Amino acid sequence: MRPSLSLQRSLYRHQHRQIRSTVAGASASFRRYEAEYEKATRTFQRETTLDAVDERVAKADLVYVGDYHTLKAAQTGYLRLAQRALTSKRRVVLALEFVEARHQKLLERFLRGELSEGAFLMRIGHPYRGEFDIWPHFRPIFELAKAHQLEMVAIDRRATGPRSLALRDEAAAEAIAQVARAPDRPLVLVLVGQFHIAPSHLPARVRAALGEARREHLLVYQNADGVYWRLAARGLAGHVDAVELGPDAFALVSASPVVCQRSFLDYVEAERGDAPLDETGLPETFKRLAREIGRVVGVDVRRELPKVGVVTADDLDAFEQLTRRARFSPSERSHLKKHLLTRESAYVPRAKVAWLASLSLNHAAEEAAHFVRHVAAGEAMGKTRLRGEAFWARCLEEALGFFGSKLVNPTRTCTPLDEWVRLFREGSREDRRTAAFVLALSAADRGAPGAAAMLLPLSPLPLFHAVSHALGYLLGEALFRAFEAGAVDRATIKRLFVDPFDDPARTYFELEASLRTGAPAPRPLRPAPPRAAPRARSAA
Repeated sequence: MRPSLSLQRSLYRHQHRQIRSTVAGASASFRRYEAEYEKATRTFQRETTLDAVDERVAKADLVYVGDYHTLKAAQTGYLRLAQRALTSKRRVVLALEFVEARHQKLLERFLRGELSEGAFLMRIGHPYRGEFDIWPHFRPIFELAKAHQLEMVAIDRRATGPRSLALRDEAAAEAIAQVARAPDRPLVLVLVGQFHIAPSHLPARVRAALGEARREHLLVYQNADGVYWRLAARGLAGHVDAVELGPDAFALVSASPVVCQRSFLDYVEAERGDAPLDETGLPETFKRLAREIGRVVGVDVRRELPKVGVVTADDLDAFEQLTRRARFSPSERSHLKKHLLTRESAYVPRAKVAWLASLSLNHAAEEAAHFVRHVAAGEAMGKTRLRGEAFWARCLEEALGFFGSKLVNPTRTCTPLDEWVRLFREGSREDRRTAAFVLALSAADRGAPGAAAMLLPLSPLPLFHAVSHALGYLLGEALFRAFEAGAVDRATIKRLFVDPFDDPARTYFELEASLRTGAPAPRPLRPAPPRAAPRARSAA
């Protein structure tokens, strides 16, 4: 297996576990439902083209299109099919899970222009999720319906319990069958969650609801995992737009399973004031952020900008791109690969590459700040340090990264100490362990950094990273507040960005004390004598 494919599969499994933990309580009936979908999309017969799919859609009566709700490419794929369907000269009906059937009258009023967009979304109970809201992905579909006066049918239903999926299929099937059995045989395009369109699910329910009325059904899956992995194993991922699964089933391929998962995780984890980045021109967006942050902190990054690389989960050769740009030992390569699986973005100084685990403005701005820091401090940023020294250096690097992201998104927040107190009492075992160190180190004697060294979480590495990450964010938040209030000037910020952190523990505690008391921030210090401890890197 190629290294890039191996990494993609590992990232897929890791994110799958994250999603499972986020969507807890999946019932046995849900797992069976999911398994039937996976069986239906496990393999395919042949590669095909989008034009071939369009031809089959035009001949069908009922077209079920699978939707991954948080993935813009899924709604764009449906919109494209609907636009092509209009050329068939048949009556086209759009049936969407986005709206519950009980809101059909509201939907019709919205399409007639009698309800504003805001009023419509509020009255159908759409949960607004800031900039990561999915409505903008669906809006063009509604605009198409308005422009061409297309009938639109709401097919969703609220349901809970072990039969919720079956009940939702039954309700959707009745609404779909009602319009599909019309004498003029309209072309009905159904957009519904991907699991629903397996043959034994919604399509079977619609056939039953149609009774004696015979209609031609076509399934159009989108970005099915099984299809993608088979294409990837043959080196065809990114080169094939569609495949034929059988005589009445196709699959469109516009995104990898990793990207689909990431869209969901971005949606549920979105921070206040964050925004999704357009993948088109992402490197230029990153460089623009770096220029702006550099301008504020007094670091000119223009000469180094052409050298920086930006890699995302979309890049099939992400790991190769990273390791081609610098020489890494086997253990360092292993560490990099493990980091790519953590869903944490990173800037890798030696390679001059930003790894963006999320297409989030906050992630991009934070890594752009790390790049600015690298330009300012040079190789001191990524040098090998003793493990205890590396902990405090990482806290400081995290603080500068978070500070930089706050310059771009001032509303971004970090986990405050009172929340760490709650997590220590009520959180998961992992949260309680991290909270214990965060609280202990926050309360440590600030005048005696050596005493705090006894409290450092030097192993395991995930705990080391979690605690230094949390403390760094808290320090970055305090630094930003002081900067906004005028208590810290730009010259001080620049000194921190160029500081080699030769004695990071002392710098950390002096900076923390200065922010707390309003005393002058520390200036760069001379190197301190090394202390015997395990070795680690201060940055990925």
